[in-house]
Amino acid sequence: MLATAGRLPDGPDWAYEVKWDGMRTTTAAAGSGLRLRSRNGADLTARYPELAALRLPAGLMLDGEIVALDEQGRSDFALLQRRIQRTQPSPELLSSVPVTLVVFDVVRAAGVLQTGLPYRDRRALLAGLDLPTGPRMSVPDNFTDVASADVLSAVDAQGLEGVVAKRLTSRYEAGRRSRAWIKHAIRRSCLVAVVGWTASRSRQSDMAALTLALPDERGELHFAGDVGTGFTAGTRRQLLELLEERAEPSPAIDVPTGRSRWTSPTPMHLRRWVRPGLIGEIAYRERTSEGCFRHPSWRGLRPDRGLDDLDPA
Repeated sequence: MLATAGRLPDGPDWAYEVKWDGMRTTTAAAGSGLRLRSRNGADLTARYPELAALRLPAGLMLDGEIVALDEQGRSDFALLQRRIQRTQPSPELLSSVPVTLVVFDVVRAAGVLQTGLPYRDRRALLAGLDLPTGPRMSVPDNFTDVASADVLSAVDAQGLEGVVAKRLTSRYEAGRRSRAWIKHAIRRSCLVAVVGWTASRSRQSDMAALTLALPDERGELHFAGDVGTGFTAGTRRQLLELLEERAEPSPAIDVPTGRSRWTSPTPMHLRRWVRPGLIGEIAYRERTSEGCFRHPSWRGLRPDRGLDDLDPA
């Protein structure tokens, strides 16, 4: 079940949870451990052996998010990015970037689907489960009978990602984006389609920036600017390998060539194109009237997301 971006609602019918900056996953008991799957069904179990070793009651399936926490205990997607691409993490990586499974819903218990129960009953069921304790699994509190502005202010003061409001009577709508869950991010971030890259002026075999696009209401992609910051040297090399595998002779979007208040045109001979499908996440200050991002910074690839997950511009 997916949340819809919007303004947080108020009233006695809503509960509020912290919005985590990680990778959404379902978790199910499997033999002597558990199995992790991404939103698109990919098996993540081998990537996170510290989670795979946890024991769950038989017949249990949970919904939650894999997060990497910084020194202040805040979820940090840039930190998690170091784990996402590693199918067999080294002992050093497991030690330097441990992950936590944050659980916030119950899909199945004792082999019985719980999706027909209202959210308040599923949360009560979750609170009563015999789950592992310790740093690898967490069931954060939710908040009721409180103003959304107060929750948002408290979350903002702690430097957290945002808030998700959930209607207490809402059923679990698997695989659907629902207005029964409303998400509000404090720090502006956005999922984007990568549709090309810009070659470096000094060395055209290097990548200087990624070309971004967002869909309109019909799903047609449109230019949303370029992002050239937030990359390490290693990230640039890894991205360039992926981009070259998807290279196309012509763009999948119309690219403006004129100068605006916020952007200057990139020479077309430096632009390279790829077939759409790679999804990334950026942080940014605001959107321009032309639909481009101001001061964007790359946060990482999102292999757990697809074009259908992008919010219309």
